[in-house]
Amino acid sequence: MIDRLIKEINKKQNPTVIGLDPRLEIIPTFIKEEYFEKYGKTPKAVGKIFYRFNKEIIDSIYDIVPAVKPQIAMYEQYGPEGVESYIRTTEYAKEKGIMVIGDIKRGDITSTAEAYAEGHIGKVEIEEKSQDIYNQDAITLNPYLGFDSIEPYVKYCKKYDKGLFILVKTSNPNSGEIQDLETNEGKLYEKVGRLVTKWGEELIGESGYSQIGAVVGATHPEQAKELRKIMPNTYFLVPGYGAQGGKAEDLKAYFNKDGLGAIINSSRGIIAAYLKEENRSRFSEHEFSLAAREAALCMKEDLQKNLF
Repeated sequence: MIDRLIKEINKKQNPTVIGLDPRLEIIPTFIKEEYFEKYGKTPKAVGKIFYRFNKEIIDSIYDIVPAVKPQIAMYEQYGPEGVESYIRTTEYAKEKGIMVIGDIKRGDITSTAEAYAEGHIGKVEIEEKSQDIYNQDAITLNPYLGFDSIEPYVKYCKKYDKGLFILVKTSNPNSGEIQDLETNEGKLYEKVGRLVTKWGEELIGESGYSQIGAVVGATHPEQAKELRKIMPNTYFLVPGYGAQGGKAEDLKAYFNKDGLGAIINSSRGIIAAYLKEENRSRFSEHEFSLAAREAALCMKEDLQKNLF
């Protein structure tokens, strides 16, 4: 997985991933009205709305962006219709040649982790048939329960060339309440970073990077410097650019000297770009995907100018 991701990053000269995190308040009115008229104000309508919105976003950025990252909670809240929309979105992204990082943040005991792992990055066995349900190349995980909650996923990473991004130092304001606690091996996030490095040692690809990566928020550049030293062969998934305050000029520490080592996420800043004050007079709501494409290109340019 990691070699495939790096190949796409190099081909598109763009270390970005777009978060497909739709909410009704950012969906253009004309899309909502079309499906509410057909299906009423129901979860079924929302599922159709989200898929239509995502599909047009994907069509606008698939040739310039190596990966998308749908956040499953945005879909799950609407029940089976939302989950169906999530799966249709990942299917379509794969059809367009984009890699999919499922932002699912699972973390549970071994037997439950096995079921999550089989469903999300393995294949579900139904009698003599097996099926890939969620169409994801990688997923995010919470490591709080320790390695026995991670190990089932590692098996499927090896078997199906999939990847993991494990929470290490997250971008939310209160992450330090737990992640910055002192241990006998430094801060807790440093301890977790060392564990993630250890867990990924047997999954190093031809690129020199492991299939087990780390989530390291863009709002913590100083901590990222230390984690980069601890985790030289670990790819960082970096949320928090743009809307959460992360700036391109602060992201150099996330990358290695080879110009690799990190993929930077932006969600609302891309998919809701048409709603930005400076764009309201330039893009109509019918042109939301054009605004998204322009925002993605601006992000690419911003990163290239400040990082390389």
